[in-house]
Amino acid sequence: MGQPIYSTRAHVFQIDPNTKKNWLPTSKHAVTVSYFYDSTRNVYRIISLDGTKAIINSTISPNMTFTKTSQKFGQWADSRANTVYGLGFSTEHHLAKFAEKFAEYKEAARLAKEKSQEKMDMATSPSQVRSVHTILTSCMVCIMNIWSTGQPNNESPGGELSMNLSVFCSPAMTKHWEAELEALKGNNAKLTAALLESTANVKQWKQQLAAYQEEAERLHKRVTELECQSIQTPVIKSQKTELNQTIEELENTLRDKEEEMEKFKEELENMNDLMEQKDTLTQKLEETELRSRVLEEQLVGAEQRLEENQEEQENFRKSLRTLLEMLDGKIFELTELRDTLARLIEEAS
Repeated sequence: MGQPIYSTRAHVFQIDPNTKKNWLPTSKHAVTVSYFYDSTRNVYRIISLDGTKAIINSTISPNMTFTKTSQKFGQWADSRANTVYGLGFSTEHHLAKFAEKFAEYKEAARLAKEKSQEKMDMATSPSQVRSVHTILTSCMVCIMNIWSTGQPNNESPGGELSMNLSVFCSPAMTKHWEAELEALKGNNAKLTAALLESTANVKQWKQQLAAYQEEAERLHKRVTELECQSIQTPVIKSQKTELNQTIEELENTLRDKEEEMEKFKEELENMNDLMEQKDTLTQKLEETELRSRVLEEQLVGAEQRLEENQEEQENFRKSLRTLLEMLDGKIFELTELRDTLARLIEEAS
């Protein structure tokens, strides 16, 4: 802890923990009360020893207040120790000096706390930015998964899209999702154009398929006619073989076209599913924006009510503190009167 930075002598009291009204002396006589600076924790302490027993070990915090309740008596509350300390000084000068040091070290504690808070903010700010960037990236991954596969990827961080939207919805996020909505509208237009193009291709392939079928039937009829009208000559056999090969090639082409038609049908169904999912996402985004506005209004109301409650509590505490100071002064005066009477009785006896 090191050497004290200021020391004085005073009678030490603590408030009665049961009644919270009476003062209990913790030392039989005046003891040394010192201010210390704890460099390891960057805090100021008030410490007093009665022999080897620590009767005061109080860390000064910015919200503490040292109150003069009489010409020679002062007190402060320590919420960490759950008690109120009282000091009785031999002169008004000693009390004033102690109060002056208390205010000085309290201000130093406040400045130290602010510097520490600034360091913590500087340390945590990049991680918060990274966290928000990770969430936005995850949401984008989820949307890309939906557009590429037609289903949300629950195993990826973007799988919790709905929860992330409801928790992190803010004006910035709203603008972001408005941009996403515009992108979805653009994709929708592209899908519609692709759908129309695919429909046109299907019609064209159907026409080609009908033409191939007609050609195959014509060739079959031609083969039959050649077989009936002509004798089996090498020339006719060669033509028949060529016609059969042509028919087989046309049938293979027909099968390939049919397979392509099935694939395009599946793609069309997937496009319809994607359009439905787009509409669902748009509706969810609108609902999220509405919930965000409602939550912001509720937050403003809650903050107003909190400020009013805090103001009422502060006024109540001030009233109690004033009453307590008056009682402490009376109690200390009664204590001095009792000590005076006791000395008079002892002198008279």
